[in-house]
Amino acid sequence: MASLQGILDEPGRWQLVPARSSVRFKNKTFWGLATVTGEFADVRGAGQIGANGEVTGGLDIQAASLKTGNKKRDEHLRSADFFDVEKHPEIRVEVTALTSTGTNTADVQATLTVRGTTEPLPLSAAIDRLGDGTVHVRTQATIDRAKLGVNGNMVGMMPTTTTLLADIIFAKAE
Repeated sequence: MASLQGILDEPGRWQLVPARSSVRFKNKTFWGLATVTGEFADVRGAGQIGANGEVTGGLDIQAASLKTGNKKRDEHLRSADFFDVEKHPEIRVEVTALTSTGTNTADVQATLTVRGTTEPLPLSAAIDRLGDGTVHVRTQATIDRAKLGVNGNMVGMMPTTTTLLADIIFAKAE
């Protein structure tokens, strides 16, 4: 299989570029009639490519940094009904392996930790080298938020599934 445009042939540490990256979510609400979208404004991360092309890394997402454009809703999402940011300030994605599936695609083995609960997070990703030498990773996954302890749901208005979307940029660390 191709080595993702030579990216996997460049061992070393790669650092997330926060200003060029986004981690978002979208969730149906009002019994499926509307979609709420949001973004986490404070995301950090790094990855490591080993000499053999092995990939590991992770993202640290500050749960309190979520923004949906509605202050009251954001406060509710930060509460114990949902993310409980006072007790669980960080959401963690831990990447344990990456397998190239095409010229710019890969399957990623990862875990997602929310509210102290960790679940597998298998991902398919599109990965491209950009003209400035950075690496662009795009992926999305639909998760069952209830398995992670994010159970808030007024009058059954929301399904338990949420879609997570990551559009992130990594630069080779100096």
